Amino acid sequence: MHIRGDHAELVVGGRLDVRSAADARTVLHSALDAGRGDLVLDLTELDSWDATGLGVIMGAHRRAGRTGRRLVLRGVPDRMQRVLVATRLHRILAIEDDAPAPAGAAHPAPHSTPRPVTRPVTRQHPQRGG
Repeated sequence: MHIRGDHAELVVGGRLDVRSAADARTVLHSALDAGRGDLVLDLTELDSWDATGLGVIMGAHRRAGRTGRRLVLRGVPDRMQRVLVATRLHRILAIEDDAPAPAGAAHPAPHSTPRPVTRPVTRQHPQRGG
């Protein structure tokens, strides 16, 4: 596993698993403690993660909230996106929608606001009187 970047954006590559979790946690926590605003975690170079690696991401998400920041995931590979959806973590984590723009469309601003990949639909059911 390798992580490069600064307190505003980190690129994670390789495998985020039980062997690399402690090092990843240290780097993420240091970046969160040192900066301000969103911390973007670019996962385009990430090959895989296991439950421990996902736990590191969730721990960083919680720490970001405690420090008044937000952890934003960018470039989540499809197979990992499916794990986030299956575990419903896509509803908790900020994930940039990096779907390709239609041909001829203007490019989005480089610092555009992250949007959830999916939007949950909730329905209000009237309560029945008793």
